[in-house]
Amino acid sequence: MRVITGTARGRRLETLEGEDVRPTTDRIKEAVFSIIQFETEGRIFLDLFAGSGQMGIEALSRGAKQAYFADSAKKSIETVKRNLKATGLEANAKVVQTDFRSLLSMLPVKADIAFLDPPYRTGMLQEALTLTAPHMRETGVMIAENPLEEPLEERYGDFVRDRQYRYGKIRITTFRHKDYML
Repeated sequence: MRVITGTARGRRLETLEGEDVRPTTDRIKEAVFSIIQFETEGRIFLDLFAGSGQMGIEALSRGAKQAYFADSAKKSIETVKRNLKATGLEANAKVVQTDFRSLLSMLPVKADIAFLDPPYRTGMLQEALTLTAPHMRETGVMIAENPLEEPLEERYGDFVRDRQYRYGKIRITTFRHKDYML
């Protein structure tokens, strides 16, 4: 796994091992950043189920102002910190070993972009979308990664489904504020 582009382009990222780990593939990462390519620079990015931190690190490499990383697993947080150090992007990162609910409750600013990729088929994604919506700027975007058979609502708070993209058995869905649909 590598950083695709930006200031840390080409840098290798450490990944986590184990059966309960499911890193976002490079194909999906490229797709997500193609969707938001003109929305990343100078923005605040939330990586709420960070894992190795690759999505937030990619955002920072592409000019995000700040990225918040949350994961409840100690191994994940240690990996995120090592990856940030290896890429030289730790200055604009806030890494917290906690679940997404706690991070949202202590978030000092509204976010521009939130990437949500929790464990599949647990109901956690739907809860995370509901709880994240009030912490987003009206001009922001929430991006959900989930399996095709896992249903999502049309609306979470003031954020409504914008677009869906299919990549094999995975779906990427964007949600935008009802008053700021592109």
